[in-house]
Amino acid sequence: MENIPSPIIIHEFITESGASYSSLPLSFTLSGLPLHSAPIVLVNHALTGNAQVTGENGWWNDLIGDEKTIDTHKYTVLAFDVPGNGNDSFIIENYQDFTTRDIARIFIKGLEALNIDQVYAIIGGSVGGGIAWEILALEPGITQNLIPIATDWKSTDWMIANCYLQEQILNNSSRPIEDARIHAMLCYRSPESFKEKFQRTINNNLSIFNIESWLAHHGEKLQKRYQLASYKLMNQLLKTIDITRNSDDFETLLSRTNAAIHIIGINSDLFFTPKENRDTFQELKKFKDNVFYSEIDSVHGHDAFLIEYKQLDHLLADIFKAETIEK
Repeated sequence: MENIPSPIIIHEFITESGASYSSLPLSFTLSGLPLHSAPIVLVNHALTGNAQVTGENGWWNDLIGDEKTIDTHKYTVLAFDVPGNGNDSFIIENYQDFTTRDIARIFIKGLEALNIDQVYAIIGGSVGGGIAWEILALEPGITQNLIPIATDWKSTDWMIANCYLQEQILNNSSRPIEDARIHAMLCYRSPESFKEKFQRTINNNLSIFNIESWLAHHGEKLQKRYQLASYKLMNQLLKTIDITRNSDDFETLLSRTNAAIHIIGINSDLFFTPKENRDTFQELKKFKDNVFYSEIDSVHGHDAFLIEYKQLDHLLADIFKAETIEK
């Protein structure tokens, strides 16, 4: 099946904050086997990602595709664009109208529009994993497997603080996208990753450190392909992950699901720290048996979920490579 975005229109949507949207376009892609003919894997994208998860321009095409970890010969792979993520012409200017839970509600409406009652797995990294947590909290029976990677069920004070700084840069800088991206890269990677890559070397052509030219390049690169309103919205979502806000407590919410929960942390993640992931795992183990924790070992920090494909393949093998998988 071709990886072509198709639109769903969500009508009369009211956000948690009370903002009303008469219509929201929900673009999605389908790849792999035809819908309703195989187990469905819902893939949620991260901050600057989109629904193009596989194929030539797929941001996770090392993980998803023919004969790959999530094998498109065995599964139907579904991915939604977060409305307003800039992948189409639709823009949300009032980004504070939305929380991560609102996006989870929109994705659930998308599943309903496609006549999907349950999926085999929901997987996502970073804010995409946060959306996955929110979906499960809203619909405990919607998936057999939840796979949150480099994320957690809530944004910590540290995460909120960094998102606040991002918001200040995006609202006040004369070069908002470039400057915000430069700051964000310091959180997406780690000191050890920078040391390994740059070794305090100089870019002689520019007479600056190579780390500086690398950061400037990433800022300029994002500015060329990303819209300011989209960055503000996605940063807002990263800040507002919290399945318990205005809801039941953690144990009450997660006791309702029979889904297996496979938490994958990164040992060098500065954003969603491995300690937070381990604490979540230990809390879940108090009242739930089918919960698992594994960790990517990498110097690359938060971005390791986009880099360490061989490790991810190994960690996900038991979930996706079983000989016989029930639909």
